[in-house]
Amino acid sequence: MRQAAQSHAIDQALDRLMRADKGRLLAALAYRLGDIALAEDMLQEACISALTHWGRAGLPASPQGWLLKVALRRAIDRFRARSRAAHHQQAMTLLAEEEAADSAAPEIPDDRLRMMFACCHPALDPKTRIALTLQVICGLSAAQIAAVFLDSDAAMGQRLSRAKAKIKAAGIGFAIPEAEAWPARLQSVLTAVYLLFTRGYAAGPQAGADLCEEALFLAQLLRELAPDDPEIQGALALLLITHARAGARGQGAMLKGQDRSLWDSTMLEEGVALVQRALQRGQVGPFQIKAAVAACHCAPDGPDWPQIAALLGALLRYEDTPVVRLSLAVAIGEVHGAAQGLALLAPLARELAGYGPYHAAHADLLARAGQTTQAALAYGQAIDLAESTMDKAYLRSKQAALPKDAPKKRPSKSSAKSNREVRNSKLLRSTT
Repeated sequence: MRQAAQSHAIDQALDRLMRADKGRLLAALAYRLGDIALAEDMLQEACISALTHWGRAGLPASPQGWLLKVALRRAIDRFRARSRAAHHQQAMTLLAEEEAADSAAPEIPDDRLRMMFACCHPALDPKTRIALTLQVICGLSAAQIAAVFLDSDAAMGQRLSRAKAKIKAAGIGFAIPEAEAWPARLQSVLTAVYLLFTRGYAAGPQAGADLCEEALFLAQLLRELAPDDPEIQGALALLLITHARAGARGQGAMLKGQDRSLWDSTMLEEGVALVQRALQRGQVGPFQIKAAVAACHCAPDGPDWPQIAALLGALLRYEDTPVVRLSLAVAIGEVHGAAQGLALLAPLARELAGYGPYHAAHADLLARAGQTTQAALAYGQAIDLAESTMDKAYLRSKQAALPKDAPKKRPSKSSAKSNREVRNSKLLRSTT
């Protein structure tokens, strides 16, 4: 019984460690081996060994260091098996030095930024860059990434395998390129950092805290490398403004349900000031616009919806995606009324059928339009798709607060005509 309990505890510890540090470990291995696929195989073998060794001896002082050391040793063994191939000699020498080092509890270097630049090399198409980064840095499976891009699991698996092989065959280095080579990769790198952050944010304040902090660290590191780049400033500002609300995440992700006194005002002010400085450079890009939208949501007197709608309209010129159009529909609904918001949402129903925020926005607009039965159904879909228990609880409270539909009476002909006249009058006013 005790052995079973200990084995379960080791399984849980390894699972937590891989969720938190897989990207960092994989980046450190790939940088040394020059091969992402080999790094993945060696890390997997090290994890299998950990289940046996940690079960007997308990957790080592540095579990991450133990995994890195064992993975490197396994790679050395594999290279030795192929030692007649001359091109392996340099790699064997490097790995032998790593093995010979006295590293009972080595510090794991953070090579994720190098890895991101490698994954976002211009030799790969934009979709593959983001997909590969999501797998290597964020630890998503091929199936999870396929769901993001609405691809089949098999097609995404093949895309990822081809990308790793191409990086190896082309000799793409795991290094931060010179400044002149940044423009071809920077938007993809910033997108990868942002996706790392949003993955942590969606997981909730406890489960996702490490990923959010790591994304902030990488964004700050990018800023140190290029302090005058307005898009890097915009990306960092976006993360700061969003993370400033972490103290209120226990009330759900929806801004309407949060107590603003729980926000980190210092971090919020830092992010707002940073995006203002970035925009003053006159080189507007998508991350600056997103940061400006986030700042408008957090305005002291409440969201500045007209400005948000204008900014999202500008963002469409850079990213004409269903998610941006969803955000624009919500903003238009706030500025011009629920009916116009619903009209803009309608074309997105098929593409965003599996996207929880779409159903939450749809439910809110339906409720404001007085369509409470349909709003309740939409809230139900949003609850089913919500990732965190906090968001589910918030959406349930909104669903429960919906007024009950009163019995409908058949209107008389005169009242029906009057109702049509009122509706037509409102529509005319909303379009002028």
